[in-house]
Amino acid sequence: MKNWPWYGYVLVAGLIFAMAFFFYFKPQNDKLKTLKAERVKVEQEVQNLKQKERELNRIIADIAEMTAKLKTLEVNIPQRKETADILRQIQQLAYDSRLDVLRFAPGNEINKDFYAEWPIPIQVSGNYHNLGTFFDRLSKFNRVFTIDNFTIKTLSRQTDLSTVSANWTAKTYFFQETPEVSAPAKKQARPKR
Repeated sequence: MKNWPWYGYVLVAGLIFAMAFFFYFKPQNDKLKTLKAERVKVEQEVQNLKQKERELNRIIADIAEMTAKLKTLEVNIPQRKETADILRQIQQLAYDSRLDVLRFAPGNEINKDFYAEWPIPIQVSGNYHNLGTFFDRLSKFNRVFTIDNFTIKTLSRQTDLSTVSANWTAKTYFFQETPEVSAPAKKQARPKR
């Protein structure tokens, strides 16, 4: 090798460089490109996950807000029918308004999509002012009531406390309770003989 011309050394150096390039640097460069592509892919996944996290946080906040609204609405339209409590409250309102309850006949509930309505036909007698007081107090109830088929007529025998008779159907509403799905009964294992 000592007697080689200068271009021989250059040729050997070029050959060593080419071998190093093809056997070491080119595979390393390919690995580097693969790693860069994976890095870009992972960064995109991270961005997608961050976006989904923001959406999830927004959904969680919406759920919390809707749950709070539902709790306040359940006062107006509760989950289940509280029959005795409702009947007692309406009768107490009539009594406090100085009305005589002549008929108070709660009907059967009528099922709708996700709620049920409960009609309560009512007939009272009293004076016009006391009837107005009753409806004013009923309108301030937490629970939702609607009045249907309202009729009012004067009494043939009037007194200071009783001048009119009124009939109506008070309707209240409640959310239908979803029936709990019962788990299938487990089969009993037979004893081995």
